[in-house]
Amino acid sequence: MLNLYKDTWALDVPVCPCDVHFNDFVAQMKIKNSTIFHFGTGSHHVIGIQAAEDGRKNAVFAITASVGEYDSYVRLITDQPEIGNFYKAYFGDIYQLDSRLLPQFDVVTLFHLCEFRTEANDAYYALTDLEMAKLLIDKIRPGGYVLFYQGSMAFEKAVDVIAKLEKQRDLTRLPDFKRLQVYRVGMKNAAKKATPANKKSAKAKA
Repeated sequence: MLNLYKDTWALDVPVCPCDVHFNDFVAQMKIKNSTIFHFGTGSHHVIGIQAAEDGRKNAVFAITASVGEYDSYVRLITDQPEIGNFYKAYFGDIYQLDSRLLPQFDVVTLFHLCEFRTEANDAYYALTDLEMAKLLIDKIRPGGYVLFYQGSMAFEKAVDVIAKLEKQRDLTRLPDFKRLQVYRVGMKNAAKKATPANKKSAKAKA
């Protein structure tokens, strides 16, 4: 049986402000015309709704393993179909993602890393938290962002996964944004390609 999230999460900013903080991050960084992958929709869908209403023309693809949260998405775009132009929500287990079915992203949120995976996922050979995170990071365009939430109920576990990601992927840590831990992706490789030595080598080959 699929490992479901059996609750639905309404917006409670004092308890879990990560989605609101992310919308503030998008505004401050002037992110627009970008593709965003969001882990965990909540029944409030504030990230998807913001993308549809703020004029920045960002496209959000989100995933939830909560039947209640997905039902709330169906009601949302039934009542306000214009939101569906910018916001798509998918029902399923994030640990079953298939990279072949995913586009490239400019931003990925992993606010709930390590919160939901249990032995129940092993029954159907689901990805681990590390494997899932690497899969999504590999879908981020160079210069894009991946963000984690320091207030996550499993952040102590997530810290170990993030440390492995820092070693195994091209991540550059930026200053924290409120309670979000922020990384740029692919910047180290880009810097190497732009070094004078590489430029001279390219001219020599030409």
